[in-house]
Amino acid sequence: MIRHRPHGSGHPYADDTEQRLPVLPVAGEELRLGVRTSGDVDRVSLELVTTASDPRTDFVELQPVVRSSRGQSVDGGHLAGAQARLARSQGGWETVLSPDAVPAGGTLRYRFSAHRADGVERTRWFECSVAGWEAADDAIVADPTTTVVPGSVSVLRDADRITRVRFALPLAPGEHVTGFGERFDALDHRGSTLDSMVFEQYKSQGEHRRTYLPMPFGHVVGGDGWGFHVRTSRRVWFDIGASTPDRLWIEAETDAPAGADAISLGIYRGAPHEVLAAFLDEVGRPTELPDWVFRLWASSNEWNTQAEVEKQVRLHAEHDIPVGSVVIEAWSDESSFTIFRDAQYQVREDGGPMRLADFTFPADGAWPDPKGMVDTLHEQGVKLHLWQIPLIKMRPHPTGQARADAAAAMRENVLIRERTPDGGVRPYRNRGWWFPLGLMPDLTDERAADWWTAKRRYLVEEVGIDGFKTDGGEHAWGDDLVYLDGRSGAAGNNTYPVAYAAAYGRLLESCGKAPVTFSRAGFTGSQAHGAFWAGDENSTWEAFRWSMLAGLSAAASGIVYWGWDVAGFSGPAPDAELYLRAMAASVFVPIMQYHSEFNHHRTPSRDRTPWNIAELTGDASVIPSVRALVQLRERLVPYIAASAHATLASGKPLMRPLYFEHPDDPLVWEHPVQWLLGDDLLVAPVLEPDVEAWPVYLPAGSWVDAWTGAPVDGGQVVKAEAPRDRVPVFARAHAWAELVAVFQPEDA
Repeated sequence: MIRHRPHGSGHPYADDTEQRLPVLPVAGEELRLGVRTSGDVDRVSLELVTTASDPRTDFVELQPVVRSSRGQSVDGGHLAGAQARLARSQGGWETVLSPDAVPAGGTLRYRFSAHRADGVERTRWFECSVAGWEAADDAIVADPTTTVVPGSVSVLRDADRITRVRFALPLAPGEHVTGFGERFDALDHRGSTLDSMVFEQYKSQGEHRRTYLPMPFGHVVGGDGWGFHVRTSRRVWFDIGASTPDRLWIEAETDAPAGADAISLGIYRGAPHEVLAAFLDEVGRPTELPDWVFRLWASSNEWNTQAEVEKQVRLHAEHDIPVGSVVIEAWSDESSFTIFRDAQYQVREDGGPMRLADFTFPADGAWPDPKGMVDTLHEQGVKLHLWQIPLIKMRPHPTGQARADAAAAMRENVLIRERTPDGGVRPYRNRGWWFPLGLMPDLTDERAADWWTAKRRYLVEEVGIDGFKTDGGEHAWGDDLVYLDGRSGAAGNNTYPVAYAAAYGRLLESCGKAPVTFSRAGFTGSQAHGAFWAGDENSTWEAFRWSMLAGLSAAASGIVYWGWDVAGFSGPAPDAELYLRAMAASVFVPIMQYHSEFNHHRTPSRDRTPWNIAELTGDASVIPSVRALVQLRERLVPYIAASAHATLASGKPLMRPLYFEHPDDPLVWEHPVQWLLGDDLLVAPVLEPDVEAWPVYLPAGSWVDAWTGAPVDGGQVVKAEAPRDRVPVFARAHAWAELVAVFQPEDA
């Protein structure tokens, strides 16, 4: 066996042994060509034909290489371990062509030969053009004013197409650059590099500097004040003063005819809220969600029976801890994601939508009466959300309705496809580690999305659920994907999670419900579609800090309804201090929710419920502390809801970084993890263990300590008392009369 895949797997952050790198060769740059072979191959040779000003044919011997999975020892949550082990067990071979061997113009044509004792096996011929960089100051449309540094524009083009454009924007001394969607590592990115690519970085997002929810949009704060938006769904790279201190270098993928405009750049002038408002006017403003989304959300992957869900809701009531929403992740057969586990039914062979009457729910099954459960929750004032994945599970081989759905999806042509080596197309099979080889509906296509969501309609119309947790929007990998409208993966993959949430929102609205989706992935345009959480993280102080930065950068990019898994969802449960510190901060975050991963029902439980944390830690004070915090949140809901309503019109974030109100105050950047919740509350989470006081920067103005009622002058750093079940909060003095009852109720 010998295999060469020019595009590799499409992994955006690691390359494959058997791929061409770069995929589009660049004149004057090295080119790596690689293959994988079976273990009986003794040597591999390359026959390379160069068609240029000096045509020639070269014969090159490849060298054996050993690489870890996709170039990494740990692959950040992607690519099944079995796939990685298989790849390492097979032979890897490569050659690196020198820059002189990649001439400008013309094409490269090549094939590989695997030599073994019993003969030679050859690949087919592969052909690619060679691109080159050239100056092209007229390749960018900058709107409304030209901010691009003169002479900085260049394009990468072959004979016919422009595939990348590179240019610079000016950075003045003292300016800070922020935004870029949800970012976990910093608030101010000046001096660093990053890119905009939707990616499932499973945990440690701050360390790896990758994100589920990127946007090619940023604020430049300080100086005159402005912002920018690279108007593309394709990948964009940013060098934010890292290589040239006074330049913000941008390089964007594109696909434009040679000589045409390569990219459009939006430039917005003004204060941060004016920049954000102009951006939202262009890409879509958030849709207002009902007030109940601001109450506590509760979930665990181990709440996988009706009895367990009802038990946990009952425990909330018994402990006097109000809960507003429950999310059930492990409810379905996890093959169809439309049918409650243990339900009995006749397979609908045409893959069409089913109704509640089509199912029988055994009394001894996991979900004996889903509608009765939902009705009871609603009587208790609790909303219910069900988990979703935008895939048809194909491993193990599907049976039952999942089998019929897979066949129908192919027959109805509602799937994303991928190009084959012979130039054809076939259904795309998920390349990630999670639900590997699953089929993926093209939810960017309205017909396909309607086909997919119609199968879930009975859950809303008849069972009565209130929303969907739209998880896993990052499964579209690789430029070689083909969407139903003809777009390639390069243009379509980042847009997929936007369309995913939008499709489910349309379903909910068509059933008379608010479009409450709860997503972790997104891109430009996601602002208009539901709520978001910061994805998967461990229960560590480091992850707590990363999550707060993620919330602030998401807010600066126009995401209003945002939260995170309080104190982390993965690994060993947090200790009492981390749990209470995170819970105290979550009171003042738009979406307050806790969640925990599946632990195979091992003991001790890793549920993040207050009573389980109290039991695990032996700290009986956890429950009364959480009770007080959640009851505070209940009193705060009217303020948050009113602030959210104002946010939708103003462009000022609900969870507002301090620079929005004080862009010329350099001290706000020395205390980046503080925020205004609405106009009148300043919040400073405690992000380290073993402290009793916490430094809080109060910008200019008159403030009141929300816990003591003491007046405090702004323009200074104060040491705020910080019991572990309290976050430092200061109210604007003029609003204190209306807020005092929230923090100091008469019946307390």
